[in-house]
Amino acid sequence: MVSDASKKKAAQKKAAAAAKRGGKAPAAAGASKNAGGVEKLTNEVDALQISDRTCTGVLCSHPLSRDIRIESLSLTFHGHDLIVDSELELNYGRRYGLLGLNGCGKSTLLTSIGCRELPIPEHMDIYHLSREIEASDMSSLEAVMSCDEERLRLEKEAEALAGQDDGGGEALERIYERLEAMDAATAEKRAAEILYGLGFNKKMQEKKTRDFSGGWRMRIALARALFIYPTILLLDEPTNHLVSYEYRVLTGCGYAYRYGGTRSYGLDLEACVWLEETLKKFDRILVVVSHSQDFLNGVCTNIIHMQSKTLKLYTGNYDQYVQTRSELEENQMKQYKWEQEQISSMKEYIARFGHGSAKLARQAQSKEKTLAKMERGGLTEKVARDKILVFRFTDVGKLPPPVLQFVEVTFGYTPDNLIYKNLDFGVDLDSRVALVGPNGAGKSTLLKLMTGDLVPLDGMVRRHNHLRIAQFHQHLTEKLDLELSALQFMIKEYPELRKKR
Repeated sequence: MVSDASKKKAAQKKAAAAAKRGGKAPAAAGASKNAGGVEKLTNEVDALQISDRTCTGVLCSHPLSRDIRIESLSLTFHGHDLIVDSELELNYGRRYGLLGLNGCGKSTLLTSIGCRELPIPEHMDIYHLSREIEASDMSSLEAVMSCDEERLRLEKEAEALAGQDDGGGEALERIYERLEAMDAATAEKRAAEILYGLGFNKKMQEKKTRDFSGGWRMRIALARALFIYPTILLLDEPTNHLVSYEYRVLTGCGYAYRYGGTRSYGLDLEACVWLEETLKKFDRILVVVSHSQDFLNGVCTNIIHMQSKTLKLYTGNYDQYVQTRSELEENQMKQYKWEQEQISSMKEYIARFGHGSAKLARQAQSKEKTLAKMERGGLTEKVARDKILVFRFTDVGKLPPPVLQFVEVTFGYTPDNLIYKNLDFGVDLDSRVALVGPNGAGKSTLLKLMTGDLVPLDGMVRRHNHLRIAQFHQHLTEKLDLELSALQFMIKEYPELRKKR
């Protein structure tokens, strides 16, 4: 049964969606008020430093060192062990990719590091990108520059000293030297370059943060992280913040878009490439969680693998990690099988001749001692294979081409502003199409022409009579019944499957 809290949350989402479509103002105001209350409560909880995590560890590196080595690391979340008596090593100048199955505790570990629940030296500043920037009247450029607290403080002190009768003296000179070392004169230029790389043009950089959506405010928060350039930078799925929220379509059995080894929808490719090129130059300590193989290959110098409640460090990028792990697991499995064969042989001998003649009994006792010694020394564990989720698509049968064909298609939302003119192409069952282009180029428009949501001004879109098209997009609240659980929704959509079972 759906709880009252879930119903209220669903009602708030519906109100917000209705407001975007021009719905009732009171509902929108109520949703905004509730959102503000949630944000206020979150900030108050953070201020109280109430945590649902328990984290312990011993700092074994020198307190003044720029490298970190923590031993006896254990991490629990709501009483469940995520890491038990493991070791974490983060060296200055290295970029770490944190890998592990969903739910193993990667984000929780990043949060623990970001909150300094681990014994990290105070001289090392940490920035953990965990939420979007707060909506305010500051422009996106001002919001990025405002995070450099030391520069702002020094500039205020310099202004105050310059107004004194003696002109500030040596104190002012020291402040100017520090500002010069920080390259403060180019702060605005650097902030603008970072924002531009993340998809903000000059007009957007002057726009107030409260006028941006949550996704764009998350990009501003990412820009702040890159602008601060902390000693330890923690990023959790940074490419997920670069989603353009546009439709992608699945035609036949094929996905419309693929990036970096994982299927993704609506990524801003230019911003992703820029971010990858920027992070691979990061010369301090970077810990990043990502499911993109290409991104990990391009950025990381080391891989940390979370498995079986331990952390294992590998040298090299993702491809090198896969190769090294495969070789280690192959050797481990060979050792495991050999040990199990030896144990089985010795147990069989002991059971068979343990109570036989004196000579055979002595040999059995010797094998029993050997077996006990092996167990005391520690036996090789069986390789723990990662769970693999396999998708099986129903055979849709064969449709002769053309399955979906555009013939001299011309379209624009107004006749004076055409997006497409004389467009000719076709899509068949074996097509796997990547639709790439900047925001506003008309990608969503093209997909709507495919599905029939839009009709061309001229030309024709021919669809096979037996063609079925499925689509997926980011605005799930417009398609899903928020009163139902995921299982209830699937049963409602596919009642025939329940009958078969």
